[in-house]
Amino acid sequence: MKRNSFLSREFIVLALGLVFSVLVVFSTYRYYVWPVAEDIQIASLVEANQNPDKPKVANRSIVVILKDKEQMVCLMLMTWAMIILVYKAYGVSRERSVVSHPFLGISKGERIIPEDSLAHYKELKEDVRRNPKLRDKILPEIILAALHRFDSTRSIQDASLAVHERSEMAYDELDSDLGMLRYLAWAIPSVGFIGTVRGIGEALALADEAIRGDISGVTAALGLAFNSTLIALLLSIALMFFLHLLQSKQEKLLIDLKEFATKRVVALMKTPEHEETQISFR
Repeated sequence: MKRNSFLSREFIVLALGLVFSVLVVFSTYRYYVWPVAEDIQIASLVEANQNPDKPKVANRSIVVILKDKEQMVCLMLMTWAMIILVYKAYGVSRERSVVSHPFLGISKGERIIPEDSLAHYKELKEDVRRNPKLRDKILPEIILAALHRFDSTRSIQDASLAVHERSEMAYDELDSDLGMLRYLAWAIPSVGFIGTVRGIGEALALADEAIRGDISGVTAALGLAFNSTLIALLLSIALMFFLHLLQSKQEKLLIDLKEFATKRVVALMKTPEHEETQISFR
């Protein structure tokens, strides 16, 4: 399985995904969200001046809710997380596509004996080296581990244990690769909480104006506090849902790969010398 390293494919995807998220979200805010929010604010002020006796109703447009910087950062992080999720899901589909590859080239009725396991191991190793589709994939490594263990111990049970151990190792690797997504799922509500603290702080700083009768500054600051929390929590809930779906796909993948290796490789293993020994003692 592919290991994370500097300038690896995964690192490049993460870096480009972050740059893409920042550029797209910032451009959307600069050319749409902020101008529209400013127009709405100006229209509200004009209407308030023209109708001072009319009760003022707060505008709850989605643009007004999203206009602050904390919400913008949350959307950047969410967009980045979705890019990572799509990349991870694509990786799962690539791992699953390997199942259709004809491993070992064993004909119907043929069995794998300890004397041939090393030859099968070298054959698969060469096949992986020549075929880019098989490189850094989980299933070939599981099969290679089973063949290597069968060659070393001449035990089918040990080969089956090797399949289990390599599957568990692959699960741990996939789980560790989700660390960035878990961090983003924590960072998004944290950024929203920063907006809440900033909004409450600004509202407290404008308390004197509210006492004098001008509550517009306080309401705007409290709007920042509540809007940032609302957006952050909604995005966090959505991200955790998609993360759960990805984890389920990865777990199902490893179960299927383990079952494939057990039925297509370990089930074909045979120790004929053990059977001959039993016959000779009769």
